[in-house]
Amino acid sequence: MTDQKWDTTVDFLIVGSGGGGMSAGIAAADLGLDTLIIEKGKKFGGSTAISGGGIWIPNAPTLTRKGGGDDPAAIRRYLKTLTAGTVPDSRIDAYIDGGPKLMTLLDRSKHMKLYWVKGYSDYHPEEDGGSALGRTIECLPFDTRKLKEDEQFQRPNSMKGPLGLWVTSKDYHDLAMVKRTWAGRRASMVAAWRVASNMVRRRHMATGGRALVARLRMVLKDAGVPLWLRTSMTELVTAPDGTVIGVVAEREGTTVRIRARRGVLLATGGFDHNQQMRDEYLPEHGRANISAGARENKGDGIRVGLELGAAVDLMDDAWWMPSVFHPMGAVIPLVSERCIPPSVIVNANGERFTNESSPYVNFVHDQLEGGHVPAWFVMDTKAKNRYPFAQVLPNMPFPQGFYDSGVIHKADTLAELAEKIGVPADKLTATIERFNGFARSGKDEDFGRGDSAYDRYYGDPTMKNPNLDEIVKGPFYAIRCEAGDLGTKGGLVTDEDARVLRGDGSAISGLYATGNTTASVMGNEYAGAGATIGPSMVFGYLAAKHAAAHTLPLSESSERASA
Repeated sequence: MTDQKWDTTVDFLIVGSGGGGMSAGIAAADLGLDTLIIEKGKKFGGSTAISGGGIWIPNAPTLTRKGGGDDPAAIRRYLKTLTAGTVPDSRIDAYIDGGPKLMTLLDRSKHMKLYWVKGYSDYHPEEDGGSALGRTIECLPFDTRKLKEDEQFQRPNSMKGPLGLWVTSKDYHDLAMVKRTWAGRRASMVAAWRVASNMVRRRHMATGGRALVARLRMVLKDAGVPLWLRTSMTELVTAPDGTVIGVVAEREGTTVRIRARRGVLLATGGFDHNQQMRDEYLPEHGRANISAGARENKGDGIRVGLELGAAVDLMDDAWWMPSVFHPMGAVIPLVSERCIPPSVIVNANGERFTNESSPYVNFVHDQLEGGHVPAWFVMDTKAKNRYPFAQVLPNMPFPQGFYDSGVIHKADTLAELAEKIGVPADKLTATIERFNGFARSGKDEDFGRGDSAYDRYYGDPTMKNPNLDEIVKGPFYAIRCEAGDLGTKGGLVTDEDARVLRGDGSAISGLYATGNTTASVMGNEYAGAGATIGPSMVFGYLAAKHAAAHTLPLSESSERASA
């Protein structure tokens, strides 16, 4: 142990600039704490910025103002059913009670403009306490020119439309039916107007996760919270009694030691892109790095927590997402696509293995359990011409690169298609024939596809069952479907105040964590769209509250530290 010299001293240090870290910074500043956020990457926003940006926080003011409020007891029943005893009641209660308080705080800012994605069902609305209307809120589009000099440092994503087109989740829901419904046609006219308007007004409109991160950044700027980019935490600094009192970091090639008088919050994401950790913790068929999480997510926060004796949980799970791996390396999530009526997803034996339209985490859990990696998404020309798929618009051809790389195969008959993807032709044909019978009756007797309001949200409302239609018109397509993810969901075990816990249940003084750095409050499940970002924001807020209310058991005069 040696006397520790500090380059910078703050009250509260936050490592990571995603939704959880930024919300914590806003809360800490509001509570009067001198706060600093450091970010490993060149851009701010983390995985939040490249997400859809949904926030699942029941009873947020945005919901209650529009009649979307709930009895907290119903929400507790829903979450306790989903988590099945794997998450302490205290954490579930803290999330339910703390969420509205965080959103009330954010609601005070002129920058935070949100709306209810009404009708975007919870992922399990049929469970006690679930909601078919949904509890997901999302930011209104935001002109990122308002960020001024910080605009260049905002993390981009792959959801930006051509010619400045911007699309919200609600817009996409309608646009996906442009060939099928009047709502879809109206949405296409609105889209055309937006393109023309932006060409004149030269706005830089962001939606989804980018809009959320941009708005949070504006609130942080108003609060005077600095955000250092290219600043990578290398280790935690502790006092002789084990209290975390700061970090060592590399800031653009220079070592800096940052003192944190009230504690350190780890909001560094999961271990999405750490192949060694994927191989060690994730199930066999989920180890390939087909992750849409931020590239900087290497498990840094989990690593330093483990070094201090922190407990971990849920390390074998992730926010799974069936995905197409683009020939150029991008991961394309399959959300609405799995609801296309004239389509099935089959395994190597040419057979269905689950409800294709089910919530994506549940779909991949079934895919992994059966070893169905890869699976094959099979659809006909009717489907190709009616619905968007993997960022390719209806009636538009798939890029040749998809065919050249073996991601997509095309054939005039099902038998020929089966041969190309290496599945038994008789089994594939029998699967399609059985599915077509379900389509005619409107009832999937094998897996209940279309029974849930969640299934139907992205389905075709013109069909008897929005998720079922006959696969009959060649040529036919088969698209390789991987077990991808949006990030890992296992990590440090935390309590209701977001304090990091040891294996014996004791808290590591001065150390907090949130988001994918922690074992999720959702357990192995997924409550609804935004149930990753929502808890990350809430537990960041709760960490700041606890840090503001508690003085670390260490006097300035007796500080001696080890790193």
